Amino acid sequence: MKASTKDKVAGKLHEVSGKVKEVVGKALDNHEMEIKGKAENMAGKLQQKAGEIETVAGK
Repeated sequence: MKASTKDKVAGKLHEVSGKVKEVVGKALDNHEMEIKGKAENMAGKLQQKAGEIETVAGK
């Protein structure tokens, strides 16, 4: 599997995991978990974009 594909898959997993943490944090009124979830969600989105850029760049 290409590195760009791995980045896309890993990014999506982080995004989903972050979203789950965010929702659970809201439900439990746990602001720390909610913030960590948002951060992980954003990191996942960035990792996916990095994979897309590598695909376009041909690496």
